Amino acid sequence: MKKAIIWIIVLVLVLAAILTYVFTSGSKNKDTITIVNKNYTEQRLVGEMLGQYLASLGYDTEVKELGGSMLCFNALQSGDADMYNEYTGTMYSSVLKKTEVLGAEETYKITKELSEKEYGITWLEPLGFNNTYALAVTSDFVEKYGVKTISDLEPFASSLLIGGDSEFGVREIDGLPAVEKKYGFKFKSYKSMDQGITYTALVNGEIDVNSAYATDGRIAKYNLVQLVDDKSVFPPYYCTPIMKQSFAEEHPDVVEALNKLKNMWSDTDMQNYNLMVDEGADVKDVAKKMLEDRNLI
Repeated sequence: MKKAIIWIIVLVLVLAAILTYVFTSGSKNKDTITIVNKNYTEQRLVGEMLGQYLASLGYDTEVKELGGSMLCFNALQSGDADMYNEYTGTMYSSVLKKTEVLGAEETYKITKELSEKEYGITWLEPLGFNNTYALAVTSDFVEKYGVKTISDLEPFASSLLIGGDSEFGVREIDGLPAVEKKYGFKFKSYKSMDQGITYTALVNGEIDVNSAYATDGRIAKYNLVQLVDDKSVFPPYYCTPIMKQSFAEEHPDVVEALNKLKNMWSDTDMQNYNLMVDEGADVKDVAKKMLEDRNLI
């Protein structure tokens, strides 16, 4: 009886070992890929889209929301995240501290080269849309003051309230400090708020100008006017998946899959998708639609 029990125990242990081996090493996709995103609509959307896309190819994915750019960047560096979608202008200006505004291709090239050299982080192919900053006003404001460019704000900037997210207010190279330095005037004050609130605040007259995102659908919804950046203070912001070089080298299949997303979505596409979410649609549903619209799932 004792021998039978011993053999049963041995058999159970052998079976457990076999099952453990099968489930842990039987597939390259069993390791969870952690994708992080920043805390606003477009980032939530593209983060979820990457998660669903890779999941559709058989990978285990987890999507987490962090705060601003540096929290995502630090998570990537520390290994707490495997990838996230970053904007060329953000890395170029805020991390690499470059100040010269260049064209899209040159900005991408420099950003990719220096990111790999200085941080061991590589950039994949851009997704296609350029979510650069823009200063927006209402059509009534344009009619009242006759403005078309940012320079046109100079005569009365000192009486204007400008609103935007927490990052724009302090970013020395491509935020409000850069605008005021480049254009040679200062606004009356800056109101920091969630990006989504800035549009309703503008329409309701709580602020006079907002720092908008070029791919935000509420620009069209509220008939807002983007002032021409006539002194080119804002660099290009092409959204691109980034990851550590070591991760890319260990997962060439993931790199290949993500590079198939090159130039899949335009600025107008993203305005429409972003607006869907801002109007109440579920992020997961809109992310799925992004993929379905391009026959990716």
